Amino acid sequence: MIDGLTGVGNRRHFDVSLEAEWRRGIRAGQPLSLIIADVDFFKRYNDHYGHQAGDACLQAIASVLKLEFTRSHDMVTRYGGEEFVCLLPDTQLEGAVKKARELEKAVRALGIPHEKSDVSGVVTISLGVAVANPLIGEDSAELVASADAQLYSAKRSGRGQVKF
Repeated sequence: MIDGLTGVGNRRHFDVSLEAEWRRGIRAGQPLSLIIADVDFFKRYNDHYGHQAGDACLQAIASVLKLEFTRSHDMVTRYGGEEFVCLLPDTQLEGAVKKARELEKAVRALGIPHEKSDVSGVVTISLGVAVANPLIGEDSAELVASADAQLYSAKRSGRGQVKF
C-alpha cells in the first residue's frame, strides 16, 4: 500500500481509498474532491539530470505534497510515474482549488533546478481538480476522469498551473 520510492500511498492504496471515500460520501451526503498532479517535463528532467536525480526529485515532491495536508483524512498517493493523486473528502471545489494552488506553489518553492523546462528554471507541476457529490449508482471513475481532463487542460495551457 506504500510506494517504495516516495513513501506515500501507492496506486492500490488510492484505488481502495477512493472506493471507501466514495461510499462514505454517499452515506454522509458529502462531496469528494480529487487533485491529480503531474511533474512538468519530467522525461526531460530525467534525461538531463539522470534517473537518480529524478528519483530524488519525486521524493522531494512527495514529501512537500504530504506536508501540505493537515487533515488526517486527506491523502496523497503516487498514481504512477511522475503523477500524484490527492483525495480530499468533505471538500467543496473552492477548497480543493485553493489546496491545489498551495501545492503548486510549494513544489515551485522547493527550487529544484530544471534547465530543460519550458515553464520555469525550477521543477513545476500541473494540476487538475474535480469534485463530485457521490450518489448511489454513480461511478467514482467519472471523478478521476474529470480531474484527469483538467490536468491535461492545464498542460495544454502552458503547464505549471491549476485547472478545475
